[in-house]
Amino acid sequence: MKFLDNSIKRFPNEVAIKLGNYVYRLIDPRNGETFYVGKGKGNRVFDHATGLLKMEKDEDNLSIKVGRIKEILNANLNVIYVIHRHDIPDEAIYEVEGALIDAFPGLSNIQGGHGSGAKGPMNVLELMDKYALPEIIEVPNHKLVLININNLENRGDVKEIYEQVRLAWRISKNRADQADYVLAVVRGVVVGAFEAEEWLTATHKHFPLRISPEKEMPERKGFHGKKAPDDIWKLYVGDRGMRIAIDDLKHIQNPVRYWQV
Repeated sequence: MKFLDNSIKRFPNEVAIKLGNYVYRLIDPRNGETFYVGKGKGNRVFDHATGLLKMEKDEDNLSIKVGRIKEILNANLNVIYVIHRHDIPDEAIYEVEGALIDAFPGLSNIQGGHGSGAKGPMNVLELMDKYALPEIIEVPNHKLVLININNLENRGDVKEIYEQVRLAWRISKNRADQADYVLAVVRGVVVGAFEAEEWLTATHKHFPLRISPEKEMPERKGFHGKKAPDDIWKLYVGDRGMRIAIDDLKHIQNPVRYWQV
């Protein structure tokens, strides 16, 4: 695949019109690694690669993507960019972007691809679990925070689930404090339920065993807590996990979902 010529800084208007909606990748020239996938029209890809694009909602100067672009530009290099698919119908743009995000693990995108949590890459066992496990079909009476954790190695390891779900999220502390339980979700399946005793900023002081002073994320939060009581675990997790069948509980893009808070 040929990359865009970095000597070209803008699309002529007639080209931009014919391109329509497109999905693109940003690539680090220092190692050839794709670090961001986005969608857009017109000259968005150029503005993004040169750092001219306004930051997205919930993004700040400390975000991985912004930092990566600054590092590349400060090294007197240019971000490499490639248009992966163009002339995409409006109704398909999120699916195309989501599929490409799923294909490149470790991206700096703040949010996952559209439908990634529910329809993203899965092995056969995960697909069997997703469509064969019992469903949560009754509207919960509890106040909940549901958090996607998609890199879980062992769904039977409660400690591993807890360690993944408790750090570190862009989350409303006020809303999280109101929740009765935190549910850990993998590909649309609830795999853990916990009581958050205290939500704190993701710093070395608050999580000394998990966060080094150099890796602090003060814009994110984490919690100290414990496994939910057995009756709550049975209600939301069951024996091997329970599928979310209620639309308002399902994740779309943001890894954090609130219920009644």
